[in-house]
Amino acid sequence: MTHTDSASARADDENTELIPSFPQARTCPYAPPDTLLRLAGQAPLSRVRLYDGREVWLVTGYAQARALLADPRVSADRTNPDFPIVAPRLKAAHARKVPLIGVDAPEHDAHRRLLNPTFALKRVQATRPRVEAVVGELLDRLVEHGPPADLVRGLAVPLPSILTAELLGVPLDDIEFFQDATERTMNSTDADGLQRAAVELQQYMVRQAVEQEREPGPGLIGTLAGHVREGTISRAEMVQILYVLLIAGHETTSGSIALGIVTLLEHPEQWAQLRADPTLAPTVVEELLRFVAVTDTAGLRVLTDDIELDGIRLSKGDGLLLSASLVNRDPTVHENPHSFDIHRASRRHLAFGHGVHQCVGQHLARLELEVVFEALPRRFPDLRLAVPVDRLPFRGVDLGPVQSLLELPVIW
Repeated sequence: MTHTDSASARADDENTELIPSFPQARTCPYAPPDTLLRLAGQAPLSRVRLYDGREVWLVTGYAQARALLADPRVSADRTNPDFPIVAPRLKAAHARKVPLIGVDAPEHDAHRRLLNPTFALKRVQATRPRVEAVVGELLDRLVEHGPPADLVRGLAVPLPSILTAELLGVPLDDIEFFQDATERTMNSTDADGLQRAAVELQQYMVRQAVEQEREPGPGLIGTLAGHVREGTISRAEMVQILYVLLIAGHETTSGSIALGIVTLLEHPEQWAQLRADPTLAPTVVEELLRFVAVTDTAGLRVLTDDIELDGIRLSKGDGLLLSASLVNRDPTVHENPHSFDIHRASRRHLAFGHGVHQCVGQHLARLELEVVFEALPRRFPDLRLAVPVDRLPFRGVDLGPVQSLLELPVIW
């Protein structure tokens, strides 16, 4: 090797060392890692390195993220060989073919049209009494149990489990199975473990699909079973769609409830304001969605053509990581973006994505969160953490795209 070659090699090594790894563990449950915050402060697009050494683009600018998510040259197709894989577990076959969130038009659009009526705003709002009843029942159980109690097991996990099961139209007796199988799917650290749990859930959905093709029930399974009979979709497509809805509807809402509670309790003056005025709940929810952003690694995309953005050339085959937790803290959009402010009252966040892949269940998620944060301070005005926040068992980035807590011990 010549002197010039040696110097070049050292420079390449130094440049590689300057590129941070992704994802990184949070040191605070409701804040992005410091290294990535610093990176976001330098530029709206930066290079990061995945576990396998691949370098991809990390998008942290709000305007840039919206532009890319709306660009037809930006693909969500997880079967694309260039699609970025952020953890070994996501090499599982089940994670490579994902309806709705992991496919492009026309397949995505066809599936979305089947679901839109179920998740329409008016239809979701009509379920508020039922959501309030379920939240009330769960809080009653916590009162009966007495402190200390775990709000993950007592509220954050069962609420979306019950409501998602009812939405799908499966027996409530199966909720414990859902919770267990979903937890094993999300918490598997390797592809084989994830695949086994996913297959178990999908086999259950197949049995439900077959049964309701013969005798449709009142839920979404019955609705989709009708489309199977008509030949609009296959049974396999139906099962995959239900699986995605089950995981997405359960995990993101559960994580948002748990981390939202921690965030409020760590800002006691704002908890007191919400306690005094529960009508603040809708604006509290929007600020929690912006500030906490539980899906650090969900915004994955791949370019199907070259794009130039802000003078930077992005090439076909490049991987993109659109981090909601960083995008939502863009100082060009939010004043004092790293401050939690329940009076901010801004929906300018990408917690539910943007463009054609914007979350189909966002109205239901908002409703569940609003009801929780209306009821919780009223029923438990003296709620507080039973352990210091740095001792809370946090589910890290190695266990999947949704950030959450494994336990949330509280007293009152």
